[in-house]
Formats: sequence, structure tokens, C-alpha cells
Amino acid sequence: MGSEPRSPGSDDSEASEDQEMVVNIGGVRHILYGDVLNRYPESRLAELLNCNGYEAIFSLCDDYDPSKGEFYFDRDPDSFKCVMDVYYFGEIHMKKGICPICFKNELDFWKIEVDFLDECCKCLLGEKNDELEEIAQQVQIILADRGKSADSCWGKSQKILWKLMEKPDSSCLARVIAVLSFLFILISSVVMCVSTIPDLQVTDEEGRPVEHPVLDSIETACIGWFSVEYILRLVSAPNKLKFVLSFMNIIDLLTILPFYVSLILNTVGASLMELTNVQQAIQALRIMRIARIFKLARHSSGLQTLTYALKRSFKELGLLLMYLAVGIFVFSALGFTMEQSHPETLFKSIPQSFWWAIITMTTVGYGDIYPKTTLGKLNAAISFLCGIIAIALPIHPIINNFVRYYNKQKVLETAAKHELELMELNAKNGESGNSRNEHVDIVVTKTNSSSNLSLNNSLLTSYNDTCIPLLSEEKLHRNRLQSCK
Repeated sequence: MGSEPRSPGSDDSEASEDQEMVVNIGGVRHILYGDVLNRYPESRLAELLNCNGYEAIFSLCDDYDPSKGEFYFDRDPDSFKCVMDVYYFGEIHMKKGICPICFKNELDFWKIEVDFLDECCKCLLGEKNDELEEIAQQVQIILADRGKSADSCWGKSQKILWKLMEKPDSSCLARVIAVLSFLFILISSVVMCVSTIPDLQVTDEEGRPVEHPVLDSIETACIGWFSVEYILRLVSAPNKLKFVLSFMNIIDLLTILPFYVSLILNTVGASLMELTNVQQAIQALRIMRIARIFKLARHSSGLQTLTYALKRSFKELGLLLMYLAVGIFVFSALGFTMEQSHPETLFKSIPQSFWWAIITMTTVGYGDIYPKTTLGKLNAAISFLCGIIAIALPIHPIINNFVRYYNKQKVLETAAKHELELMELNAKNGESGNSRNEHVDIVVTKTNSSSNLSLNNSLLTSYNDTCIPLLSEEKLHRNRLQSCK
């Protein structure tokens, strides 16, 4: 079939253009041509086509059969089919089911630039790189927690205290503290609601309703717990500024401050301002207590996932608001126009009709404003149908973001634990002198002001279910049967 296989040592560049090259990739044979391979002369196959001597050949492939002119590579045949697209089409599309990171390693082996990947495949590779970076960060955090404490007694105490307050999985005592904090949040929220029931309130000397003393005592105990918890976390925080500026810690501070500000106003505020103003200020500060319900997000992964899904769905939520705004304006104007002919119309103006359009498109329907003409009723029917469609549109993307982030968090946790297990196994192998199974440590490096993942130089080889043992130094190459496994 075509010309005879090129023997090593031939250096005729013109002949190499028409030369056939037979490669065996993981047991799958491919026949390639020199004019195609030479389109990318820096690739491994082009170098192999034009190299001279057996030593150069075996430095580029796993095995070579001179009688057949067949080169053997112990690589993934499915990935190679994708890599070959660059020679024919000038771009590479990664097939579904192939790991982007493994495919990136295949491109590096065949000396093909990542820039030849399609944009969709580059996005997948970027997402995987981000996941690996997050895994590396989680591993570094866990290693920092497991690492040796500072030499000073205060450094050790600070680290132990930080684990107790911020790492519920670090010990049983830390888990108990997390459960207690969760219970105090629930109790304080329930007390805040129950204290507004008139039957459970008492009157003061001036006849005004105030909170029951028992509920007030429970509220004071909860505030005491929140205050001690915040102070301990602040004292033990490695980075005080980052701790104070954190969103969840700002929420924690807002749940504590109203109590102390109200206490100050009750004691010294009466002498500085009128009693009525003091009471109004205290009432406004008590409203801020509803912020403590957001403290539950610290102990609930579901709330954190929902928050992330909403943050990632700003575009969909923006489209929803835009659709509703357009519909409200159109249907309120139409409703106002169609209802003007009725003598007892409830649509006095277009701005007043906005309220009717909002409660109609959101299918609430309070009934305080409603159309009385036939055209007005038809307009109302069309408006709430459009409202249902507009509200249903962004639900699917939001749910997808929620599920994607939830599954991603589970994968990251599992991967981080697996990486730690590999590190522990590697440490044991190092102690016993068996260094062949050294694993890859994921390291976050900064290159050109961007985060990239690099592999530790300690990697000697990679293993899988079809692993071929390392060659001895006396053996120059593997035989064909080993290469075809």
C-alpha cells in the first residue's frame, strides 16, 4: 500500500512528503502520510518521520518494528483520534467522556499546542483547571490545619481555638460547639417572633406593651453566646482584617450590635433626647435582629449552595425582571385604557395600574383592583399567562446552577480527601524505601500574574489498570506485545 516504510537514517526531505508512516496507538493501527504530518513540523509525529537513527526513534516512541516500519505508542487510542484532527482540519474537538486534564497531557505528549482546541473544549479545560486549583487550595488548608503549630504557647492556643470555632469536623468538641451555635440561632429567632404576640407581652409603668421578662432573659442569653462566639473567633483568626470584612462576620456583628445600642439608649439616651425618639430608635434597631437568621448559612451547606446558585444566576434573574417590567408597563397601560369606558372603574391612572399588573402577572391577585369590562378581563387573562411564562423561564438555569455547584462541592471534598490519602500512602512508601508509586502533588503556582497548576517533579511515572512496569536500564525499549497491551 503506497511506498515502502522509511528506514531509519534516510534524510530525503522530499521523499518524506510522500512517505507512509504506520503507527500503533494502544493496539490500533493508523496509516499516516508525510505531507500531512509535516504541516506541524514541531509535533512528535513529524519529528519521528524526519528523525535519523534508532536512538532518536526510540526517544520518541515506545517501540519500533523495522521489518514493518511500524511505530508503537502506549497511549490512549481514543484521544489520539481527536489529536489527529489538527493535521487534517487545523483544530481539535475533544470527544465526550474524555477527561480534559488527561487530554491536555496527551496534547503535551504529542507536542500539540492547546490553542488548537475548540472554544467549547477550552472552557471545559478551564473549568477542570479551576477545580484542580480549588482542590489544591483545600488540600493546602487541611495541611495547614494538620501542620505543626507555632512554637509559642499563644500560637498553639490560637490554632486550637480557631479549629474549635471554625472547623466542626476537627473534633467532637468543635462539633458540639457548632450544634450549640445552631440551636442558639434557632432559639433567638423563635423568641424574636414569639415576643410580638400580644398575649405574651406585659405592660410597663406607662402602660406600653413590652417583651415578657422571661423572653427578654432568653434573648439576653443568646446575645451573650453570640458575643462570646464572635470575640473568640476574632481573637483566634489568623487574618483579623479578612475576618472583620467577611460578609458572614458582618452579619454576625449586625445581630449583636442592636442589643448593645438599645441598652445604651435605654440607660443614657433619655437624658440626651426625647423619650419618644429613643423608643423609635430602639424599635428600628430591634428590626435588625431578623439578620440573625442569615447566621444559619454558616452551618447549612444547602443555604450556601442556594446563595451561590443565585449569585451565578444574576443574568437569568435580570432577564426575569426585564420581562416583568416590560409586561407590567404594557398590561397596566392597556388595562387603564380599556377600563376608562366603565363609570365605576378602579383604574385611576397608569401608575396605579402598575400595582394591578404586578399582582396579576405574579398570580397573587389580591382583588383590591380588578377589571370590569370584557376587554379588561381579556387583558388580565393574557397578562397572568404571560406572567407564568416569564417566571418559569429562569427556573431551569437556576436549578442547574444549584445542582452543578452542589455536585461540584461533593467532588471537591472527595478529591481533597483522596489526595490526602495519596500523600499519606506516599509518605509510608517513602519510609519503606519504595518510591516507585510516588503520586502527583497539585501545586498552585503563579506565572505571569495568573494561577496555573503544575505537577511536582517527583512524578516518575503514572499507573493505571493496564500498567506496564518500568524498563530496566539495560533494556532500550519494550517489545511489541507489551506496547499493544
